[in-house]
Amino acid sequence: MRRPDHPTTTRPTAVNGALPGPESPEAREALEADGPGGGGPGAGVPERTVPGAGAPEAGGPERAVPDRTASKRAFPDRTVPEAGGPDHAVPGPTAAPPLPADGVTAEAVLAPYLQGQAADFLRSLRLHREHSAPSDAGGQGAEAAARALRRSARRISGSLHTFRTVLDPAWADHLRTELAWLSGTLAREHAYAGRLTRLLDALHQLSGATLPAARGTKPATKPATKPATTAAARTAGAPEAQGRALLGVGAARAGALLERQLTLARTRAHSAALQALGSSRFHAVADAVALLASEVPLAPGTTGRGAEALLEPAERAEQRLLAAVVALPADESAEPYNEAQDAAWHQARLLLRLHRYAHEVVLGAADPVLTGAGHALDLHRDAAEAAAAAAAAARTPRIAPATAYALGVLHADQRHEVEAARAVFRETWPYATAMTAP
Repeated sequence: MRRPDHPTTTRPTAVNGALPGPESPEAREALEADGPGGGGPGAGVPERTVPGAGAPEAGGPERAVPDRTASKRAFPDRTVPEAGGPDHAVPGPTAAPPLPADGVTAEAVLAPYLQGQAADFLRSLRLHREHSAPSDAGGQGAEAAARALRRSARRISGSLHTFRTVLDPAWADHLRTELAWLSGTLAREHAYAGRLTRLLDALHQLSGATLPAARGTKPATKPATKPATTAAARTAGAPEAQGRALLGVGAARAGALLERQLTLARTRAHSAALQALGSSRFHAVADAVALLASEVPLAPGTTGRGAEALLEPAERAEQRLLAAVVALPADESAEPYNEAQDAAWHQARLLLRLHRYAHEVVLGAADPVLTGAGHALDLHRDAAEAAAAAAAAARTPRIAPATAYALGVLHADQRHEVEAARAVFRETWPYATAMTAP
């Protein structure tokens, strides 16, 4: 498969990894648990710090962190010098395993990344506790700290999933499950708030603009040359005027219904998050992350292995992403309001995030060419969930016909946004050959 000319983490391999895919409940919870603005694939990579590093909000003294650049992480070919040469050394009976030819081990690459994310997790937790005090009436600091907490939890969980073969498997599986629970619990409140804002804004725009055209109809080209003064012409505009009046009446009621339902859901999610943060289960997770900040448990036999040991799991993550994009339904097979096809797109979004985190570990930064595609998949997820919320509200018993009509128009508008996001993804996806597979 031909790739664009940019640094990649992998080389082509067969898709034969034995790791459980991100369709597992734990990985799905940890990776999709972020609402709008929660740091999707298009978001910037947070600074890589260690405990004590002076982040602006931490207020501690600044301490330099070694720069892990791509040149150091490029993993050049490891050539073994000839026996008896000046660089050939035979270790003694009690000597440690020899270091790789490039001097970089898998532990030296993976451990600082996980420890940096663990330090960010602990720092965000401290800030969340400070801003959650009753004296902090604004709540903006607590919300920002919760987003940073989820961002670190997602990166730790995704890295534990991708590089499970390099780490202690029992420890990695347990911590990944707990981080999935925490990230999913904290994300629900933010997701409901963002969904409500999106739907209310869309209702406001629909009630003051032209109604969306019916699916499969062509827009009008130009006005007729003859003035529309006949009775037939006046009658032709009656359905549009009637629909406009009905939408205007129902939009306010639909907005009130959505606000009541989603605000109630957000309040319950907020209570669940507070209960989770005060539970013994959460304190156990925090203790495990604190231990991770100082020590990363590795699988037996991993100590001393070269950094190339990280390439194989990173390659599997990339190959799963490419295979998922190839399997996406083509535009020609798409049907109106095809909610059944949303799952394949959501899966591609999760796999892209796994690939992004693997790229951060191996090369020290996110893959910039996937920023646009990741942002499009985030918009696709938001629009699909908003459409589902509008459809659920329309099924409320004993609502007025005008309210149901407004919710139906809102649902159609969000499904149009879903299709628009899919088109943007296909335009911004950098690997063109993956989109032309049969």
